[in-house]
Amino acid sequence: MTGRPTLDPAATTTLLCDADGTLFPSEEPAYAASADVTNRFLAGLGADRAFTPDELQRMTNGKNFRAAAGQLATGYRRELTGADLEHWVVEEKDVVTAHLRTVLRPDPAVRGPLERLAGRFALAAVTSSASSRLAACLEVTELAPLFDADRRFSAEDSLTEPTSKPDPAVYVHAGRTLGVGPPTAVAVEDSLNGARSAVAAGYPTIGILQFVPEADRRARADALHGVGVAAVVDSWADVAELLC
Repeated sequence: MTGRPTLDPAATTTLLCDADGTLFPSEEPAYAASADVTNRFLAGLGADRAFTPDELQRMTNGKNFRAAAGQLATGYRRELTGADLEHWVVEEKDVVTAHLRTVLRPDPAVRGPLERLAGRFALAAVTSSASSRLAACLEVTELAPLFDADRRFSAEDSLTEPTSKPDPAVYVHAGRTLGVGPPTAVAVEDSLNGARSAVAAGYPTIGILQFVPEADRRARADALHGVGVAAVVDSWADVAELLC
């Protein structure tokens, strides 16, 4: 890929951090909790079988439920009314958020490097997930003090029209609100759709594999490089070493 944004640690003032799968290992438990809701939604579309959480994750990873629902409905050649979509979005958000509150825990391997990074850079969270889900996850992982409420951006709640990564709108909005842009702001993303979103918004992007299963890391790293990230690292400790 040509024309990818260049990472310049000396110029960087702000880190735009994806949340799910980047700050905490929420993607697998989120899909486990979401599977029942999603399969009931799919049954209403005419699906003739239920999908496992792993199948759903492979189909929609990096997208919020709103975008995933639209993608799935299109696949079944069905149109959703606004009221129907909102019903399912709210139900899925409530179920998943309640589950994540019970399973996520503080992780020194994330908190320690982030505290080091916060000593040099301003931190912001940029996610496809709903603001209430983000707040719950930050609270139970004890990362909330590192991300002020006015430095949290949700593609579901922060925009005039809800969207999802890989649409770059949430990154564009975050940059405008914070008054930053490339190269002074750098994104950190674990998923391909998240990386596409950040790169499309022009941000140098670090791909992180901290919560990617070991068996999938080589393929994920190659794919992240393919969508234009500036670097791929194994952990938040490596992010701190790269930038500090």
